Amino acid sequence: MRAVPVLTAVVLAGAALSVATLGRADAAAATCDVTWTANSWNTGFTADVKVTNLGAAVSSWTLGWTFPGNQKVTSAWNAVVTQSGTSATAANVGWNGALATGASASFGFQGTYSGTNTAPTAFTFNGVSCGGGTTPSTSPSSSPSAGVSASPSTSPSNPSTTPGSDGFESQTGSTPSGAWAVTSPDCSGAGTATIDRTVAHTGSTSLKITGAAGYCNHVFARNTTLISAVSNTWYVRYWVRHTTALPAAHVAAVAMTDANDGGKDLRFGGQNGALQFNRASDDATLPEQSPAGVALSKPLPVDTWNCVEFKVSGTDGTIETWLNGTSVPGLLEDGVATHDIDSQWLNRTWRPALTDLKLGWESYGDGADTLWYDDVAVSGSRNGC
Repeated sequence: MRAVPVLTAVVLAGAALSVATLGRADAAAATCDVTWTANSWNTGFTADVKVTNLGAAVSSWTLGWTFPGNQKVTSAWNAVVTQSGTSATAANVGWNGALATGASASFGFQGTYSGTNTAPTAFTFNGVSCGGGTTPSTSPSSSPSAGVSASPSTSPSNPSTTPGSDGFESQTGSTPSGAWAVTSPDCSGAGTATIDRTVAHTGSTSLKITGAAGYCNHVFARNTTLISAVSNTWYVRYWVRHTTALPAAHVAAVAMTDANDGGKDLRFGGQNGALQFNRASDDATLPEQSPAGVALSKPLPVDTWNCVEFKVSGTDGTIETWLNGTSVPGLLEDGVATHDIDSQWLNRTWRPALTDLKLGWESYGDGADTLWYDDVAVSGSRNGC
């Protein structure tokens, strides 16, 4: 059995350095702050890394570090991460390379280790030291623990507390309250929605959904404030951690009421083991549920935090979806019918007007899951991970 993850956060602040010999002009005085949040279990971990540029504006960036142990990077999102021995480098992807002074970019990766998963203590930004061995202000746990401890990030832009985000940190009870309300559309049963203070992506609090199999176990936490603050085009971002692979049967984890579609929901969940959108009014799916269509979507990795982003346009009805920073071809509706993806979706004109955001679990057959949601944000432009 996999050990329960241990969450640690490390913040390193860089001092200003001037290096005239660097070949890149935009790196001449590069400095940075780095927030490193590791989520560890017995032989594996994920790390969420946020780098803030404290020097001159740059058009692209690399962040380098040396692992103090035997950590090995196995996959990454929102950056291209390479490793040679204990040395690792993360390079920006196309959309997050430009950083003004004071601007930040975030990326993540998954890896393996044995023994102790100690965080790096020194970083370089475009080849310049961020602080030359600055001591971490919060020491990471030396070994996995049977209990979960969550140390809140001290980054000034903690997404769980910024305006327009979820506000889970301000919850005081175990039942979602304030902007969030528990709801069970259609029928209710064994599913539950609670506030959890033992598992979190950022900070110490998340929304926990215990989703049961069977049609009448629908449960969601509903928020109207986040969606209503945006009009015409909605960019939704959330981090989710779940425990069971998506089933073959149809399930929904996100539902949004569409006022322009008879009050029916635009649903986002899965079928045939991969992510999919479903339009409740006519049961259209994105992608189409042919083997080729399903292959163009992605499964949702289990037992790790995943960043899910999607854009829904009320102007032209287009949709784009990113999983851990990468656009998913099967979840792209670009207005041009493509076999196995969106030709079914485009059978009629659809111009949504979303009025709420519901996070939870809705099973239409087999499929039970336990999920945690955190760092939820809705805006009129892409939020990023």
